Amino acid sequence: MKAINAIRMGGVDVLPLVEGGKGVSVSNGVSAGSWAAQGGVGTFSAVNADSYDREGNLIPQVYHGRTRRERHEELVAYGIAGAIAQAKEAYERAGGKGRIHANILWEMGGAERVARGMLEGARGLIHGITCGAGMPYRLSEIAREFGVYYYPIVSSARAFNALWRRAYNKAREWLGGVVYEDPWLAGGHNGLSNSEDPKVPEPPYPRVLKLRQQMREFGLGDVPIIMAGGVWWLEEWEDWIDNPELGPIAFQFGTRPLVTKESPISDAWKQKLLTLKAGDVLLQPFSPTGFYSSAVRNEFLRELEERNERQVAYTTEPVGDHVAEYGVGPRKRKVFLTPQDLLRVEQWEAQGFTEAMRTPDNTLIFVTPEKSREILKDQVDCMGCLSVCRFSNWSQHAPDYSTGKKADPRSFCIQKTLQDIAHDGALERNLMFAGHNAFRFGQDPFYSNGFIPTVKQLVERILTGR
Repeated sequence: MKAINAIRMGGVDVLPLVEGGKGVSVSNGVSAGSWAAQGGVGTFSAVNADSYDREGNLIPQVYHGRTRRERHEELVAYGIAGAIAQAKEAYERAGGKGRIHANILWEMGGAERVARGMLEGARGLIHGITCGAGMPYRLSEIAREFGVYYYPIVSSARAFNALWRRAYNKAREWLGGVVYEDPWLAGGHNGLSNSEDPKVPEPPYPRVLKLRQQMREFGLGDVPIIMAGGVWWLEEWEDWIDNPELGPIAFQFGTRPLVTKESPISDAWKQKLLTLKAGDVLLQPFSPTGFYSSAVRNEFLRELEERNERQVAYTTEPVGDHVAEYGVGPRKRKVFLTPQDLLRVEQWEAQGFTEAMRTPDNTLIFVTPEKSREILKDQVDCMGCLSVCRFSNWSQHAPDYSTGKKADPRSFCIQKTLQDIAHDGALERNLMFAGHNAFRFGQDPFYSNGFIPTVKQLVERILTGR
């Protein structure tokens, strides 16, 4: 394997190895600081991060507000306190080595407020801020305001072009790198555009080359591109390393750092990752963000798949083939289905899926009474964890703080499930994000007999090959 040399990133020389920031409390100050201590870039998640009391005990994120707006304010306060706490932990563990980055989702509720509150409260502790899940136009403005480098996450040259022309060209000096997150390989939320087929993956090299060509047009030939998604053994990427066509390249590891001793996820979660098979990670469209996302196909995802399959279109008046009457809800409000769909509904009801729930697309889904109550409760308990949520119709924008659309019962409360699994909740009943190469844990002899490495051992392994 080629030697892995340091590259210039964020004003210093670091190993081109980046820990990917992962969701709610899944990459934290311990994991990020440990990664940076090895000379790379550690990234903690600033998405509803954990905070602690004076004795070091975890502060549960419990909401007391009576309205969604009140709970949203609590969420932002939790987010700022947690991000500051993780930044301090990461900085101390790094011991002055490597770089510490914070990861923010642009579509997170209160993202700008959390970012500014975090950077204000942790001045000098954070070297860079990465941001994706949307078009973070104001990321460069925030970075310049606090004197930190920014690392936008994109999945195409087209997306970076739009960001650069609209905003980033005004803060050129603070652009530390560009993260290319492959929409078919990376875990978590993926930036598939409407013109891309989720079932037809494209190879990453031509897409990254196109991004580099676009960056060179803007005079950014020396700014690193960070390849994220599908990276396991660096020898598989030898044609990328020291490739003058691509320019400086770093590699982001999102899934592999989950299985380390410093990773905050539960031992059961780590062991589950060690047993995955090819195809166990599903690219699916159920997220309340509206983005596709990649997660382990467990009971949670299977229920969502089945829920969406138990779906029929309806009309409020007899139109065309929709002539079969059906009563919805306790008052049996009349809608019209096709005769064939009415037969399907009767079969679902016989199986116990007796509750019909309306969607924004003039369809009905059929669930059990228990699931219906759970969905309605989760929608009522919304705390505005996203800037816009299709599951609850929340929007953080005044004056109505609503999308103006019907809440969509085909989705789920992402805050609830990610908080639960991050804090030892049931693996089968929660959303478990993972990259599509997670099955390689079970094939890599490094993890034989359930071996869980330290971050130091993992980084050494990455640098020396298989």
